[in-house]
Amino acid sequence: MKKLFLFSLLLCCSVCRLAAAHVMEHVEHSGSLIYPGISYSMDIYVPEQYTGLEPACLYVGLDGVLCRAPQVMDSLIASGAMPVTIGVFLQPGVIKDGNGEVLRYNRSNQFDATDATFARFLETEVLPQVAGRRLADGRTLVLSPRGTDHMIFGLSSGGIAAFTAAWHRPDLFARVFSGVGTFVAMRGGNDLQAIVRKSEPRPIRVQLQDGSNDAWNPLFGHWYEGNQLLASALEFAGYDLSCDWSDGGHNVRRATEIFPQVMTWMWRDWPTDIKPGTTQNDLLVKLLIDGALWHEVETPHNPGAPAEGAIYPDSTLAVKPERGSNCLWQWVRNTDGGLTHGQRFYWLHSYDNTELAIGPMAFDSNGNLWVVTDAGIQICDQNGRVRGIVMLPQQAALASDVTHIIIGEGAVTLCLANGTSVARNFRVTPPTPGARPKSQGQG
Repeated sequence: MKKLFLFSLLLCCSVCRLAAAHVMEHVEHSGSLIYPGISYSMDIYVPEQYTGLEPACLYVGLDGVLCRAPQVMDSLIASGAMPVTIGVFLQPGVIKDGNGEVLRYNRSNQFDATDATFARFLETEVLPQVAGRRLADGRTLVLSPRGTDHMIFGLSSGGIAAFTAAWHRPDLFARVFSGVGTFVAMRGGNDLQAIVRKSEPRPIRVQLQDGSNDAWNPLFGHWYEGNQLLASALEFAGYDLSCDWSDGGHNVRRATEIFPQVMTWMWRDWPTDIKPGTTQNDLLVKLLIDGALWHEVETPHNPGAPAEGAIYPDSTLAVKPERGSNCLWQWVRNTDGGLTHGQRFYWLHSYDNTELAIGPMAFDSNGNLWVVTDAGIQICDQNGRVRGIVMLPQQAALASDVTHIIIGEGAVTLCLANGTSVARNFRVTPPTPGARPKSQGQG
């Protein structure tokens, strides 16, 4: 530990010696469609090497300037250890009264939520204020559109915000550093490790940092344990992951010490695209095909009217959604079509304690139920448990965008509400009508 600290200190000293000039512009903003009533500020960092002639990479730092980021970035850009990058140091929003007194702090609501709202806020409200901005010296800011050229960092609640932004939008942020992140029971952060294990891997690179003495408020859980559980899940799911564990507490000290090394590791092979890893999830291993992507196909002829629910391949069971719940009911289906012995049976995952939008569903030949939801296509085993989650295509970000899901021979097709269809290849086969799938037992 002492040797690593001395190495970090020497590296930080070299950062100071190599630092180049940069420009920082401060921006104050009021108003938001996503978080009504907030005002917030940000500082925009532009390195000396940025000419305005080529798009720059992007670094978003939450809670403003932390870890001496501008000085470190100056040095690493000058040495070629990271690309020319524009930094956006964002403060969370507040709501003030007419006298300027704070009525509401919006930080936890923005940062600790586990859904995609904050990523959408960054994409649609924050970054448009940066792209195209003209500096006093005449340079115009142009950002690369590639997610692999974008990195996001946060500490504590900002740490989980950085991770969830990349998790939901790897096309927006492919590189993420979370320091002492709040992966605990504040707003569902403790559920992320389970979702990571069940989801197909995203093309993101992750650095986690925490210390064994980190427990800001034991009421919500143990920070260090939460970070280690997430790390274990990311390793299981095959991510490009680096972890820094120490005996530190809930502060910025350790993140500041390792920041130069983390940035060097994070950008080490740029501009190569970050690729998804290989998961150890037994269901996904059998289903996923490397390189298979959603692509537009001809809409199947007469797919029928949209159905609310699904019938088991041998017609002995029926599944129906329950309004106001993230569970599905399973019923025994009699020979006359009547339903008996109904139970709340299939348990689906959601983000941020929200009610899922549940779309069409279908069974495959193994008796697994594929359910289109706003949280992805959730694949449940015969006993009602989600075993895998597949990302929705960009053409259908919401369950309401999909009218039918069709399990075919080696592919799954989604018919969209706009009249088009997309398909993706999987190792999957359709059920044989009237045939009962092999039992998966009660394990």
